[in-house]
Amino acid sequence: MPFLDITVIPVPTAGKAAYLEHSRQSTALFKEFGAMSVTETWGEDVPDGEVTDFRRAVALKEGETVAVGWITWPDRATRDKAWEALMQDGRMMAMDMPFDGKRMILGGFEIALEG
Repeated sequence: MPFLDITVIPVPTAGKAAYLEHSRQSTALFKEFGAMSVTETWGEDVPDGEVTDFRRAVALKEGETVAVGWITWPDRATRDKAWEALMQDGRMMAMDMPFDGKRMILGGFEIALEG
């Protein structure tokens, strides 16, 4: 069963090109280690919620945009093995993150229903 790593990230709006370049580089590594696909999205219609929302979730600051992305892995075992290897890979460790990683939300998800 496919397994997803999902991120919600505050990205400097003016740094969209740098963010996408970072994603292109990391996507190549994710695929090298078994990812099936990587999807990046850029917030265009992200409404304020009554209790919480994407902006509050990442403490969005003025001049930033919420980006949501996911990596699709064939299964959790492949994902776990890949992340272990990626955290030891010098290419991954050498990449500068063009966003505030401390405010990034991330998690691994099993697909429960797909239509």
